[in-house]
Amino acid sequence: MKKWINTNILYIIGAILGAIAGFFYWKLIGCSSGSCAITSKPLNSTIYGAVMGALILSLFKREQKVVNK
Repeated sequence: MKKWINTNILYIIGAILGAIAGFFYWKLIGCSSGSCAITSKPLNSTIYGAVMGALILSLFKREQKVVNK
């Protein structure tokens, strides 16, 4: 489990930061009419933020070189 966390730490940090940002986006800006698919509910906004945060921070992950023996 520790090895998995160490290899995916950027995804985890990105998801946490994105979820926090998504929740605060819903809380501060949101959608008053309720017709917005993402920002009408806090769960939708939080999940969307988590996915986007993980994807954005995954851009900074280095590729590991494969050694053939």
